[in-house]
Amino acid sequence: MAPISVAFVCLGNICRSPMAEAVFTHLVKEKGLDSKFKKIDSFGTSGYHIDDTPDHRSVACCKKHGVPVNHRGQQISPDDFYHFDYILAMDESNLSNLKRIQPKDSNAVVRLFGDYRTDKSFHRIVEDPYYGGSSGFERNFKQITHFSEEFLNKEL
Repeated sequence: MAPISVAFVCLGNICRSPMAEAVFTHLVKEKGLDSKFKKIDSFGTSGYHIDDTPDHRSVACCKKHGVPVNHRGQQISPDDFYHFDYILAMDESNLSNLKRIQPKDSNAVVRLFGDYRTDKSFHRIVEDPYYGGSSGFERNFKQITHFSEEFLNKEL
């Protein structure tokens, strides 16, 4: 199997998707699966936070769990659909926006990241924690870790 590329997408690319990129990358390295991936990245559907660092609460949550975060905000473009095999949205609004801009001849699989859940105690949608407290980031971290594990189990 050829190495695959995965992109995680939320609205601003400062909370959920950089956390997903960091957690997923960490798990891939921890499991020795680096050779199975050519690229792991994250984006926002909006351009609100281009070149911004991730939200400090997202970084703190990851750091608490030993997961390094190294990312700058970027906006997804139609061209990115040719460079990623999987483009995983955090919620239905972003999924809708992704499907709207996806080129018709793109082979990227575009779906909700939460479609990979096997434990129904996790909500399928990774809610935006931006306007809440640290508990929202912790909830996201647990969801994202579960979804990442299940993606690796199913797609590799």
